[in-house]
Order: sequence, then C-alpha cells, then structure tokens
Amino acid sequence: MKTNIKKLNKATSYIVIVVSLLFFASCEKDITVDLPKGETQIVVEGYVEIDAPPYVFLSKSAGYFDPIDSSSLANLVVKGAAVTINDGITTDSLVEIFAGQGYLYVAKTMKGIEGRTYTLTVITEGKTVTATTTLPKRIALDSLWFKVETNLDSLGFVWAHMKDPDTLGNAYRWFAKRITKDDNYIPPFGSVFEDKFINGTEFDFAFPRGEMPNSANPDTTIERGYYKFGDTVITKFCTIDYPSFKFWRSAENQAGSNGNPFAAPAFLLSNVIGGAGVFCGYSASYDTLIIKP
Repeated sequence: MKTNIKKLNKATSYIVIVVSLLFFASCEKDITVDLPKGETQIVVEGYVEIDAPPYVFLSKSAGYFDPIDSSSLANLVVKGAAVTINDGITTDSLVEIFAGQGYLYVAKTMKGIEGRTYTLTVITEGKTVTATTTLPKRIALDSLWFKVETNLDSLGFVWAHMKDPDTLGNAYRWFAKRITKDDNYIPPFGSVFEDKFINGTEFDFAFPRGEMPNSANPDTTIERGYYKFGDTVITKFCTIDYPSFKFWRSAENQAGSNGNPFAAPAFLLSNVIGGAGVFCGYSASYDTLIIKP
C-alpha cells in the first residue's frame, strides 16, 4: 500500500510540473518594441600634446542595431569639415590628411605649448561642434622600477614614485610601450587617476601592461598584463585637465561594466559641445626602463 501511495504522489508531482509548464507557456507573448532612432551626432576624438601638432579624428554616431560593414563604416567618416583650433593667441586651420576621405585632420603650423588653453571648432553638415582643453603644467615621475610579483619567476609590474603638488585638482593618465613589441603607447585599464585623496603627498604606484583594444592577436598566456625580464619599457606619464579626466574615467567605467546586467548605468562625460567624444590635452613626460634580472 505504501509503495502505491509513493507512486501516486510521484505521478501527481509530474502532472503538476507539466501543467505548470503548459500554463506558463500559454502566457508567453511575442512583444515587438520599436526603439526610437537616436539623432546622429558628430563624434570628436582630438588631442593636443606639447611640441606636437594638434590632431582630430571626426566621425558620426551610429545606431545600436545598425549594421556594421565596410560600407556602413565608410558612411560614418566626416569629410570636408572646417576644423580650426585657437590657442588664445593664434588660430590654425587643420588639414584633411587624406584628401576626400576625411576622418583625420591635423594642424598645419600650431604646436602644443604647456599652459595654454585650446579651443576646437568643427563646422560640418550644418552643425557646429566645439570643445576646450588645457595643457597643464607637466608633472614628471621621480623614479621608475620593475618588481616581480609574488610566485612569478620573471613577471611583474612597472612601479613609479611621484609627488603630487599641493594644489587640489590635478589629474593624470599613464601609457607605456615595449620597444620592438608594441607599436603604440597603450593605456592599461584604470589608466587615469586624480589627486582627490593624494593631494600634496608622495607615493608609489604600479600599473599592469596594457593591451590594445580589439587586438587581432590578444595575449592569452600567463604573461598577459605583466612585463618581464628583457623588456625595455617607455612610459608616457601625462598630466591632464579635469574635464579630460572625467571623460576617460567614465569611459573606463563603461568599458568595465560592458555586458554586466547588474552594473549601474555609466554615461560618458564628454567635454564636447554640440557633439560627442573628447578633446584632450596631454602634458607628457617620458622615461625608459630596461628590465633586467
């Protein structure tokens, strides 16, 4: 009798589960949401560095669900824009480097000078986009060294020592590249920081090795993020103005939360008016470190 009751209870449980599944399945309904198409914006990525001509990349924003192919990307390039930069003394018109192809615009005669403020103006397709950045006083690192990480024979991080001036509001960004291994200076994740909690102090800090985003050959070995014996590393330590810091911090926050459904929304804090993106001044100092055992 007990065996029959157990079989009956088991069968009843199966029936309840099946009925529940059928009930919830019958409640399903396909919903189509027509998302409004956002307004196309001019996207600016512009830089001013000491002793170098300012340059600007110009493109247009695309919809989240728009197709991505060579044809659609070509349509996002801004061609024939009127681009000027004023440094408070002179105004220079930037040249479209690849005539008729757009995208990259470079100053003809102007070069970045420490302490000056630069105003960018872009006029294209009936729109005017402006942005301002400053080349702050350059703050160099005091020293640089390599330290092997615990339990790793030859892998580690590059460390630096610096003194932050006793004036609140300084901000920094770190880049580095390995001679013969990296084509560009690469910022690691978390490359920007401010002096909110370190104002006027001396301190040591370290950064891992950065990796170019969307690299065709990403490093998947144990060496990822580390430097090692035999590397020759050039660091590019930049003082930046506060609006530039806010943009890069928000960009890194957004990149860090990408794909995380539980992350808080992250918005890019652009310093571009009438468009999107960033116009950033880098007051850079360079140091070379030869990593030896």
